[in-house]
Amino acid sequence: MFEWLFKYPPTVFLHGQLLLRSAWPRWLLALGVVLVGLLLAWALRGRRASGTQLAGRWRLPAIWLLQWTVAVLIMVLLWRPAIAVNELVPQANIIAVLVDDSRSMAIAEHGVTRMQQATEALQGSWLTSLSRNFHIRLYRFDSGLVRLEGPAATLTATGPATHINAVLNEFASDTASVPVGAVVLLSDGGDNSGRIDRSTIEVLRQRRIPVHTVGFGATLVPRDVEIESVALTARALAHSRVTAVVEVSQSGFAGRHTSVTVRDGAKLLATRELALGADGATVSTDLTFDLPDAGPRVLRFAVAPLPGEANARNNELSRLVNVEAGPRRILYVEGEPRWEYKFIRRAEEDDTPVQLVSMLRTTENKIYRQGVRDALELAEGFPIKPEDLFGYDGIIMGSVDAGYFTAAQQALLREFVDRRGGGLLFLGGRQSLSDGVWGGSQLNDLLPVTLPMIGSMFRRDPATVSLTPAGADSPVTRLVDDRAANITLWSKLPYLADFQDPGVAKSGAQELAQMHVNGRTLPLLVTQNYGRGRTAVLATGGTWRWQMSLPLGDPTHAVFWHQLLHWLVSDTRGQLSAQVSASTVQDDGHLQLLADVRDRNYLPATDAVVNAHLIGPDRLQADVSLRLVPGQPGRYQTDWTAPAVGMYVADITASQGSLGAGRDTVAFQREDGVAENFHTGQNVELLKSLAADTGARYWSAADLSGLAGAIPFSNAGVSVQKFQDLWNMPAVFLLLILLPLGEWLLRRRWGVV
Repeated sequence: MFEWLFKYPPTVFLHGQLLLRSAWPRWLLALGVVLVGLLLAWALRGRRASGTQLAGRWRLPAIWLLQWTVAVLIMVLLWRPAIAVNELVPQANIIAVLVDDSRSMAIAEHGVTRMQQATEALQGSWLTSLSRNFHIRLYRFDSGLVRLEGPAATLTATGPATHINAVLNEFASDTASVPVGAVVLLSDGGDNSGRIDRSTIEVLRQRRIPVHTVGFGATLVPRDVEIESVALTARALAHSRVTAVVEVSQSGFAGRHTSVTVRDGAKLLATRELALGADGATVSTDLTFDLPDAGPRVLRFAVAPLPGEANARNNELSRLVNVEAGPRRILYVEGEPRWEYKFIRRAEEDDTPVQLVSMLRTTENKIYRQGVRDALELAEGFPIKPEDLFGYDGIIMGSVDAGYFTAAQQALLREFVDRRGGGLLFLGGRQSLSDGVWGGSQLNDLLPVTLPMIGSMFRRDPATVSLTPAGADSPVTRLVDDRAANITLWSKLPYLADFQDPGVAKSGAQELAQMHVNGRTLPLLVTQNYGRGRTAVLATGGTWRWQMSLPLGDPTHAVFWHQLLHWLVSDTRGQLSAQVSASTVQDDGHLQLLADVRDRNYLPATDAVVNAHLIGPDRLQADVSLRLVPGQPGRYQTDWTAPAVGMYVADITASQGSLGAGRDTVAFQREDGVAENFHTGQNVELLKSLAADTGARYWSAADLSGLAGAIPFSNAGVSVQKFQDLWNMPAVFLLLILLPLGEWLLRRRWGVV
């Protein structure tokens, strides 16, 4: 319709330049426009003065506007309007046709696959028309680009991945020396990387190559349930309780129920019923489970298929978790003998990933040590050197006042959290928090609460507890897997007999549990991140009553302390902290190995030698070096490609001169052909964006008839500028007919024809 009215496709008007080809001066046209307007106004004003029926408020202006528009249109046509546009020179340019040959193109809708639709499109008249004036090159692509000598016979829709971004870069590189007039890309837009890089767009823009995209497939696949994502920590301590958040979308099964499971091999770790949302909507559920023994674990999350589901291969996702054995060492400083000290130590006796080292002040100048490695550890009391304190991963501060520590030790505690990245937990007690004057110490900023500063805040009164909404979702306070049952369990825990008023939680802190006493509600457990570490306040010394008051063998007290202390130290890293850009890489196997390296004082190490030894499938072994990242002190990285499907382990070590600077191990896996099963609806947004960014257009399979007419108007390849007249457009003649007709109809209505 557009081309019928305006003679040329929209591309011409989008990229062309409007001009007047007459030799007559333009000022004369402007003068004529003004004079015609004045003459018409003078003539119509005379009609109004004669008292005709045109004297209404809006009638004369309407008639004047219609007459003036017709006059202006005729004058503009006399000045020969045209549009200057670049046009490809026939037989001098290549038109490249790129066809998506990945597995998602085999998806059938209404009994016809996307590849069958693309093959039918290749047999259309648009391609025949283009081949008369241009050289056609046909390519198939998935993760790479392959030129085809014949048509669709070699298209099988079996490619394991779609990498449109990489394919366009490869095409631009391979055709750098030949004139490319345009690219026609036939695809469902299912790029597994999810985006087209700006650098790729700039390469195409520099060569002025328009990429016309032709989309296939429905945007929403009918009757399908898909796992959208799984959010899960990449590292955790063995036997820790973790929570994974699973997001599920669906089409055609609104309101139906299914189940979500997570398995370690054949072992079921957790399951949860899930009610599906509206078509296209995403719903989430959380699965809480205990991690198994140490080592890299591939956990498989799955949604139970529903009858009639179109694609069950996107119902499962795997995630690799590096489960660490530990032990993580926690220093417990207690200022007085009390039951809480005894029961915490007892709860941690069987928690092998955590080693509790304690120093109990029995008198003013005497301490009792437990869990030390040798006779020298803590022999002089609380550490005064960074290398001594930084050997611990976490610290518990019991009923001990801030004055027990020197100014240097308080500064060291701050650096332990901020620079070392350790965890610091403050417990309630007679000499802690406000009563221990911690609010006036150097560590006030580390506290996740603003402490009251007036009077004693310690109380020996019964207080019941409950979870906050944040606590109901936190793995720290998840005593049982079911969320509702967990909330009920907390509300029925035995009362605490002593507590402190910790004030109010600071901005950015998370309040997980509360105390209720004498009609007041006070924070009980508050956490926050600080620097590279984390801190928390547990404003009681009475959790031991849970163990004493609950039935014999009840694990509640031990489970709570295991989870709290695992949270405290789970993210505390050594001098070298290794990671990968993705724990699961797909199809091409490319990833980055990264390492943060610190010296003995945990300052960024800029002179370290960092190496990685990799072990993989088929007895693969490889050694690579990591280089310092410019502008990021202590950050080292290297690119590497996993050559085969399977699991890999990277053992990364660092040294500074003759001194070791840490060691860490990280595992990852390569999976091929998995990503193509997900997000299988047509990615219209990506295809439209690619076309618009390169000065082209998105086409559906139904409107391909106009593609051949749009492609020649381009300034890519070998092109020349042409002037296309606009005076003979059908739209112009329609206006010349419709405007006077409109005036006649108005006059007839007003009775002044």
